[in-house]
Amino acid sequence: MSKYRNRLPQLKDQRFMTDGGLETTLIFHDGVDLPAFAAFDLLKDDEGIALLRSYFKRYAELARVHRLGLILESPTWRANADWGARLGYDALALADANRKAIGLMLEIRDAYETAETKIVISGNLGPRGDGYQAGARMTVGEAQNYHAPQIDTFAQTDADMVGAFTMNYVEEAIGITAAAKACAMPAAISFTLEIDGKLPSGDTLADAIARTDAETGAYPAYYMINCAHPTHFEHVLRDGGAWTKRIRGLRANASARSHAELDESTELDDGNPEELGVQYRELRSLLPQLTVVGGCCGTDHRHVAAICKAMETVAV
Repeated sequence: MSKYRNRLPQLKDQRFMTDGGLETTLIFHDGVDLPAFAAFDLLKDDEGIALLRSYFKRYAELARVHRLGLILESPTWRANADWGARLGYDALALADANRKAIGLMLEIRDAYETAETKIVISGNLGPRGDGYQAGARMTVGEAQNYHAPQIDTFAQTDADMVGAFTMNYVEEAIGITAAAKACAMPAAISFTLEIDGKLPSGDTLADAIARTDAETGAYPAYYMINCAHPTHFEHVLRDGGAWTKRIRGLRANASARSHAELDESTELDDGNPEELGVQYRELRSLLPQLTVVGGCCGTDHRHVAAICKAMETVAV
C-alpha cells in the first residue's frame, strides 16, 4: 500500500518538480529510435532500462539540489492497448511493462528520497489517440472501460497516484477519472491547449475543469496544463475565476509553436530555458495553488533547473 495514498504531499505547501520532455529528450538528445513515441518500449531490455534510469536519476539529483519534492511520472504515457498493439504488446505484456515502470520509479525513490525531497510515484497515462488532436472520441463510459486496465495495474503496485496527461477532450478525462475513482487511486488530470488557450476539442479550460468536477464529484486531486507554451494560455488564466484554484501543476512546452507546427517539425525547438523560467514565475500570480512544475515537449533538465531557480523567490 502506498504510503502517500490519499494524502499527497504536493497538496500542501511544499513545491514539487517533475521531469521535462522524456520522449523528445530520448529522441533528439540521446538519439533513441522511439517508435510511436513510446518510451515504455525501452523497458523490454537492460539497455533501455539503464537509459531510463539515467534520465530519471538526473531529475532526482536536481530535486535534491533545489531542495524540492519530486513527482516521478512513470514512462508509460503510451502504454495503453491501441498504442501497445502497434508495437506488438498484448494485454499481459502491457501490464508487465506498466509494473516494470513503477518498479523503476520505486528504485529511484529508494535511492534518492530524503526528508527535504519527498518523492511521489505517479502512474502516467496518455490519451487513446493522438495527443495533439481530438480525433475519434469516446464516450465517458468507453473511456473508463478503455483506460481501466492500465489504472487497475497501477493500483496493484505501490504507485501513489495516477496522472493523465495531454487530455484534449473532456469525455476522456472524465472516463479516466471515473476509472481512477473505482480503484480509489488519487488522480491528476492534465489538459493540453492550443494557441488560443482552448482544448483541441474547442472546449475552454474553465469548462473542461468544471464539467470534469461536476461529473466526478470533484474527484481529481488537482488539474494541470501540459504540452502548451505559456504564451498560449496566459490570457485565459488572466481572465481568472475560481476554477484556476483547481490547477496545481504546469508542464509547458519549450517551443511557442503550435501543435501542428511541432508535428511537422523534424528538428527540436528547445526555446530559451531562462525565459521559460521567468514565464513560470509570472504565471504563479495567476495560479494561486501552483506547487508542481516541470516541462513537456522540447524541455530537458536545463529548462526544469531554470524553472526551479526562477521560482525560488516566489512564495508557495
